[in-house]
Amino acid sequence: MNSINKLFNIRYPIIQAGMVWASGWKLASAVSNSGGLGLIGAGSMYPDVLREHIQKCKRATKKPFGVNVPLLYPDVDLLMKVIIEENVPIIFTAAGNPKIWTKHLKNKNRIVVHVISSVKFALKAQESGVDAVVAEGFEAGGHNGREETTTMTLIPLVKKAIKIPLIAAGGIASGKSMFAAMALGANGVQVGSRFVASNEASSHLNFKNEVVRSQQGSTILTLKEITPVRMIKNPFYNKLKEIYDRGGSVDELKKMLGRGRAKKGMFEGDLLEGELEIGQVASQINKIISAESIIKEFIKDYNSVFEELKKIT
Repeated sequence: MNSINKLFNIRYPIIQAGMVWASGWKLASAVSNSGGLGLIGAGSMYPDVLREHIQKCKRATKKPFGVNVPLLYPDVDLLMKVIIEENVPIIFTAAGNPKIWTKHLKNKNRIVVHVISSVKFALKAQESGVDAVVAEGFEAGGHNGREETTTMTLIPLVKKAIKIPLIAAGGIASGKSMFAAMALGANGVQVGSRFVASNEASSHLNFKNEVVRSQQGSTILTLKEITPVRMIKNPFYNKLKEIYDRGGSVDELKKMLGRGRAKKGMFEGDLLEGELEIGQVASQINKIISAESIIKEFIKDYNSVFEELKKIT
């Protein structure tokens, strides 16, 4: 049993990312029941909705699960209040300063993990007292780091710098990529895009099908002037590109982005006007299957690579 299995009391060191509009109680409970760690994505939830998802998740699984909270989102204090009241044991924080909440959560005997994109932020997270970090590479979907460091480069750098457990994220959609990440020093992996294309994900079927249709080069990291985000190139992205091409202002980009673009695309299934956040690894995903099947495929592929590599020696 490695450090991540032990920390979360799970069978496999596979964490399902807490993605906005995709990671509700159905997905989180299915992943936890299959031996991984399921996370509810609080970033797209009002406090009362989060409470409902937590309660339903508790009824659907007796295994450990957690909640992911983007720290820069509005009403974080209300979300944290719900998490504490509902006695959620594991909290993943992202998109903000881990010092703000880590001490408070640790005083409540919670396990705290923070998502980072650089060695600098990994050290800051460790200093704040988190139990582990997720090192997320440039390939990842959704909101991303500004450094543009790929997962294969980031993991060894962070591993060398920190003493706490390390979870790799970004571009991991199979047991083979999980093996590669762990060979580079990760103690476990966080998987986002692959679980978007699952039966249990709360994302719209139109979006799931668009993920399956994705090819190499279908995604792009954009909006660095506001907050970097990787998305599928679609008519909405083309409108953003037009602003860039003519040297438009940040205010124009913000106006075009508006409010609710991610919900429109990922949850409501508007492939024309919605923002479709997904990782580069979408090009490797060719079917929508159950969360349980995804976990089984990961373990089967991981073990097959292990057996193949033993033959080399």
